[in-house]
Amino acid sequence: MSSAIPLLLAIGLGLAGWLVARGRAWKFKSEAADGRLASLPVYHAWYAALWIGGPVLLFGVVWNAICGNLIMQHVLASPGAANLPAFGMRRDAILREAQNVASGAADRVLIPEAEPLVEPFRAATLLYDGIGIAVALVLALIGAVWVFLRLKPNFAARTKVERGVLGVLFLASLVAILTTFGIFVTLVFETFRFFGMVSPVDFLFGTHWGPDPMAATTSTDGSRYGAIPLFWGTIFIGAIIAMIVAIPLGLMSAIYLTQYANPTLRKWIKPALEILAGVPTVVYGYFAALTIAPAIREIAVSVGIANASSESALAAGLVMGVMIIPFVSSMADDSIAAVPQAMRDGSLAMGATTNETIRRVLIPAALPGIVAGIMLAVSRAIGETMIVVMAAGYAANLSANPLEAMTTVTVQIVAMLTGEASMDHPATLSAFALGFVLFIITLILNVIALRVVKRFREAYE
Repeated sequence: MSSAIPLLLAIGLGLAGWLVARGRAWKFKSEAADGRLASLPVYHAWYAALWIGGPVLLFGVVWNAICGNLIMQHVLASPGAANLPAFGMRRDAILREAQNVASGAADRVLIPEAEPLVEPFRAATLLYDGIGIAVALVLALIGAVWVFLRLKPNFAARTKVERGVLGVLFLASLVAILTTFGIFVTLVFETFRFFGMVSPVDFLFGTHWGPDPMAATTSTDGSRYGAIPLFWGTIFIGAIIAMIVAIPLGLMSAIYLTQYANPTLRKWIKPALEILAGVPTVVYGYFAALTIAPAIREIAVSVGIANASSESALAAGLVMGVMIIPFVSSMADDSIAAVPQAMRDGSLAMGATTNETIRRVLIPAALPGIVAGIMLAVSRAIGETMIVVMAAGYAANLSANPLEAMTTVTVQIVAMLTGEASMDHPATLSAFALGFVLFIITLILNVIALRVVKRFREAYE
């Protein structure tokens, strides 16, 4: 069933219920002896709309999630699917071709084997769309009967509607928590599958990373899955080089904009600085690969370093540091600006210079926000992929030389998940183990940032 059909049904049926319930409530009001209702007619209307349109919308979401599988099983059980390959990309292409022609997304069949599956797809789609619409109408009818049996002059519709809205807001607030929980459960499950094939010790402490997606699953070589070079590359590029660039420039720009720049200049510079956060990372990647990396190599060769690589951790780290300057600058700017003017004036009145006031009064008072911005920037940097791919390469090197090619955890996650290995192969499952470790690292960084903010937060009147 098309994803728009449940939404249109919910809106249409809910609107119809809204109008009928509102009219009935006005009738109650005209018939009442004192002309008063327990709730306004509009609350009766919204109560009806919620009970009629809400179940239809929820059913539509669930039905759209399972309808595709039901249609696919129906087609696979048809006689036309007897000659389908058992698995593989050819099978997926045939099914996709037949489904596109049946839905009208394609005009004709280009793969001959897909021809017998077009009609089964069309018939199955009509069947399950009809079932979905019928069930949605039944749910709407049940909701309408429930509503109109309860609507009476003394019915407290306002209380019911407010509780319903409160429930919707509560569910909305749980989305982020449930999403995080779902990600965590998935990572943990797949990580345990990987550790069933590769020793956690080899993975966490090994120094050689070279998975072989073509190797047999039964002959897994754990020594090829040492992730230390990936962790080091992530820390070296994202948490060391990038932070060396981002922290001083971001902090100094925040100090200048809040303490020295005149309002007109600040009005132009601050938005221009924050534009950096909106530039797509692939643009930064092109800039790093085509401009920064060759320049670094030429400089290295000119000073006698003949083996300098065209891909380097330094190039990726420098551009990544520029990319995350707005995270540090904006948080530091807001934190410094939030410090009461009385503290600055008091420091200057005691004879301190502007420099001393910034170092000894403003920065310590704004420290929680500054640290939070730095932690946010670090989390953003260690999760970056495109800049590393285009400027630092795929080589998993355990080296402290910034002129060598390196890679990070996120790059290898992409490489493992976009390969041709099956989902049961340790090379593919290693991406989930890397993601789990990265998840734990970013979680630790966030916890540290929260503790720093709570520890040093100061309340001002």
